[in-house]
Amino acid sequence: MDPITRVTAPTLDVLTALLGGGGPTWGLVIIRETGRLPGTVYPVLERLERLGWLTSSWEDDAERAGPRRRFYDFTSEGRSAAQDLVAARATPTVPTRSAPAITRGGAVTP
Repeated sequence: MDPITRVTAPTLDVLTALLGGGGPTWGLVIIRETGRLPGTVYPVLERLERLGWLTSSWEDDAERAGPRRRFYDFTSEGRSAAQDLVAARATPTVPTRSAPAITRGGAVTP
């Protein structure tokens, strides 16, 4: 599995939706969960699959009407890395000291 070199807000949204799914998740469900457009979500899914974070499979239900659905799921390493990445991005950073306040007149106070 390769590391993600570019982490965008849509990438985090897709990872969060997949983590909340609890198993193979249909692409359209991910789109609905994230509120993102298909032209944003599917490239993220493809990139995550190329990196080895996800696997995908086509639905085999011959009795279901309509086009086949593609399901996405984490690899074991991908799930762990996604949990770590989402948790790291969700944890706010705490400043080591407070910044000085600037008053209306432009004076700086500690």
